[in-house]
Amino acid sequence: MAQPLPMDFLTPLCLLLLPLAVLPWFRQHSDSVDFSFNPLLPDDPQARGLDILWRTLASIAIALLVLGLAQPGLSSQQLERIGRGAEISILLDRSASMDANIRRKLPEAWEAARPSQTKSEVVRAALLDLLAKRPDNRYALTLFNVVASRVSPFTDDVELVRAGLQATAIGRGPSETNMGLAMLTAIESFQGRSYTGSRAILLVSDGGARLDSEIQEKIRKGLNELRISLYFIYIQSSPNSPDLERLGLQSDSTVEEVELHVFFSGLGVEYQVFQANDPESMANAIAQIDARQNLPLSYRETIPRIDYQRHCFVAALLACLLVTLIGATRMEHWA
Repeated sequence: MAQPLPMDFLTPLCLLLLPLAVLPWFRQHSDSVDFSFNPLLPDDPQARGLDILWRTLASIAIALLVLGLAQPGLSSQQLERIGRGAEISILLDRSASMDANIRRKLPEAWEAARPSQTKSEVVRAALLDLLAKRPDNRYALTLFNVVASRVSPFTDDVELVRAGLQATAIGRGPSETNMGLAMLTAIESFQGRSYTGSRAILLVSDGGARLDSEIQEKIRKGLNELRISLYFIYIQSSPNSPDLERLGLQSDSTVEEVELHVFFSGLGVEYQVFQANDPESMANAIAQIDARQNLPLSYRETIPRIDYQRHCFVAALLACLLVTLIGATRMEHWA
């Protein structure tokens, strides 16, 4: 259950002016009308009531103005909540090869030709669908080619990650990739965060890499120490691309994709490879990852500060208007 938010003031020194609110209760000479037979005048409870109301409203108006200057509000705070999902760091290949058309199965004789789509278009659509279906996940987004660009740290703002993915439709990257640097950057996104539930790196690429022993050891150490699962969605580029899902762990190959897959398989963490050669298989891979990463997740939700300065000034304005209306009924002099 959420605790009530504490009140705070951004400029509390202004509260020293609050004693000014008693000024309307000091009777001045100009408040009275001199008459030689004042004791003979009949009692007027309505006038006395209006006078008390006038002074009360004037005090309230002064107090509200002072409070407004002090900028009151409810303090921001963080609440711990329990949901279902995971912390998923999306590591997306943005090299030039991802702008090539994705390989699709040939249509049957009775089927119409399917529209062509680039690999990046298919990947982007599948990841955007994941964001739409699972907004409770915590996402981080990193794009990589020659360098790794951290677009978004871990956030519960799905719109920020969605905007980053949509921005991948602009421009064209270089042909080279640095898979080792990309993996280390994705691992670093988890550092300094308390472990609150399932963690995973979602690597999406159409290529492999040969990693030197130093990089391999850093990746192995980071994944194990931070308890991060790894999912590799491999976008097949041609019919000659290796079938990673059917390769054994003892496969001896000089193909970079196979070498990378064998390295990932021996990391000692939860690892799964998914092959995608059309929009359907890409969507299926995302759905399987989503099903695996649907575990209890605790997270902290930040409630922003609520500012009441405007409310104080509006209320003070209304009080001043009422003071003016009541003051118009007062007799300031004898005709």
